[in-house]
Amino acid sequence: MTKSAKPGRVSKSPAVTLKSLAVHLGLSAGTVSSVLNNSPASQAIPERTRNRILEAARQFQYWPNFVARSLRVQRTYTIGVIAEEIGDAYGATVISGIETFLRKNNFFFLTVAHRHDPQLMRTYSQLLLTRGVEGVITIDTSVDQQPSLPTVAIAGHQSVPNVTNITLDHQRAARFVLQHLVDLGHREIAFFRGPVPSSDAMPRWTAIQEVAAELNLPINPELVVQLDDLPEISELGIQPAKALLANKRPFTALFAYNDASAVGAMSVFQQAGFRVPTDISVVGFDDISLSSFAIPPLTTVRQPLLEMGRAAAQILLDRIEDRAPFVQEVAVAPELIVRKSTGPAPELSSLPMD
Repeated sequence: MTKSAKPGRVSKSPAVTLKSLAVHLGLSAGTVSSVLNNSPASQAIPERTRNRILEAARQFQYWPNFVARSLRVQRTYTIGVIAEEIGDAYGATVISGIETFLRKNNFFFLTVAHRHDPQLMRTYSQLLLTRGVEGVITIDTSVDQQPSLPTVAIAGHQSVPNVTNITLDHQRAARFVLQHLVDLGHREIAFFRGPVPSSDAMPRWTAIQEVAAELNLPINPELVVQLDDLPEISELGIQPAKALLANKRPFTALFAYNDASAVGAMSVFQQAGFRVPTDISVVGFDDISLSSFAIPPLTTVRQPLLEMGRAAAQILLDRIEDRAPFVQEVAVAPELIVRKSTGPAPELSSLPMD
């Protein structure tokens, strides 16, 4: 008679070890360890073999002991991510790209959000250093002093030693949008300027002014609204849109600083009786997931946010591992995504604002 298992006891499969995984693959433990730890020696191993090892590790749910590895080589395999905000779609998408690349390369990351509070930024930066991070990625965060660790700044615009800036071509983005609106017959265009602390605010506004001058397109100061420094995400674009309508200056299009403020503005316009795009065309910036589900779907400038996050992580790890030389700047190309929030300009006299 066989003995029955005791109630409540779950039998466990034998733990997969590095040695047993190597035997299964018919490889040496050193080869398997090299690939799973992403050591420099793994670069000499054929890609097919590396893929076999990674696939087997996933199949048997085996990964290196990070704590043991860190103690052995006196490294943390951790980077810091300093963001302006984590909960917004922009920051969350970039962080997702960072996480995807780091996870595949057996690195951890610690994230802090400062909301452009200088004191908080200094405190968090020091905190990350005490946690032993090996490098830093910043998101929408101005870096104006040389950091002690390799740093990659997403939306960085200042030339600082030891900092690689990942920048969008704002001139090209502004040209895409303004030419699109001009081709539709728009001349009276309103603008949302970005919050002053945002690292993209000034470069983007400068680009818009320069491209407008090239197109002989006047920018009326009465149609330019400055976004608040620290608006609530749910309120972004609401008050600025109300301010535009309140000054009674007619306009046929709005070029917003980002998608969230564009969608907020569309809701205000529609509640006030304006049709988008029949009465007012609206253009956003970033192409976050919200933009394609807006009513109507939002015309916007696409930033490849996931790819920017992955690129930042790869550049930083290459610096940490001495696999690539320092690069001052990496340029990213924008793309205009035309949806249903833009259309031909109406006659100004038909608008109820004047």
